[in-house]
Amino acid sequence: MRSVPDPYAACAELARTHYENFPVRSPLLKRAEREDLAAIYAFCRTTDDLGDEFAGDRFAALDAWESAITTALAGQPPADEPVLVALSRTANRRRLSSDLFLRIVEANRRDQTVHSYADADTLLEYCSYSATPVGRMVLAVTERGDGEEPLSDATCIGLQLANFWQDLRRDWDKGRCYLPLDACARHGVEPHEELCRATASPALINLVEEQVAVARQWLQKGWALADSLPVRWRPIVRGFTRGGWALCDAIEAQGFDTLRDRPVVSRRTRTAIIANEMFRAPRPSVRLNRTRS
Repeated sequence: MRSVPDPYAACAELARTHYENFPVRSPLLKRAEREDLAAIYAFCRTTDDLGDEFAGDRFAALDAWESAITTALAGQPPADEPVLVALSRTANRRRLSSDLFLRIVEANRRDQTVHSYADADTLLEYCSYSATPVGRMVLAVTERGDGEEPLSDATCIGLQLANFWQDLRRDWDKGRCYLPLDACARHGVEPHEELCRATASPALINLVEEQVAVARQWLQKGWALADSLPVRWRPIVRGFTRGGWALCDAIEAQGFDTLRDRPVVSRRTRTAIIANEMFRAPRPSVRLNRTRS
């Protein structure tokens, strides 16, 4: 009889091999919290891989995945699918709405057909599928209520926007442009002409600078979230926000030209962020400082 791996261990391994900074092994958190973060990450990673990397019919793959998720959340996960087993347990333990998971699937489904966004409002509506559900899942793991959801949403929007401006080239190679088209027109930027170049034009640089400022505004808006959370969660939540801020710094440091090189936050900077936030964890109302990479 084939042994079935521990579902949470399988999810944690997926997180470790794909994104070493995801806090599924943080000693600050309770074991159940680490397990639930691992399940959430593994779900998101699997869904995004189907939407971005699957070689076959991605619509069919996402539809099948959605059906499997619905069955798992109804309490009948397949025993040989550790991600779904873990997801079922976590959703039950944290009383997570199925809508949160299905929104992530829908975001990946939209990515197959929606290649640009008319304005900031339509881009934010997309973020309500691609980003904010993840924050609300994590918020549920912290055992905090609805009062913190606007701050969680703002944090996730800021992080999503910063990632968009980091990955202009990668997204364009996938046929996607997340720069709001009305902002492009205002700056005289034609995405089909600009985003395939080796370096950004002055007009595109000005546009990215403007959009990075918007990402910072969202990160600042959500910064107070950590103050309402247990102390053990503060380094993690603040660390994510400061990581997004540092990414904005990295984009700025190379002149807002993310076509020439993909800006990254150095390992040294990430380590310093976590160490600093662990030191500051007991303090409420700390400032969101600028962090250079």
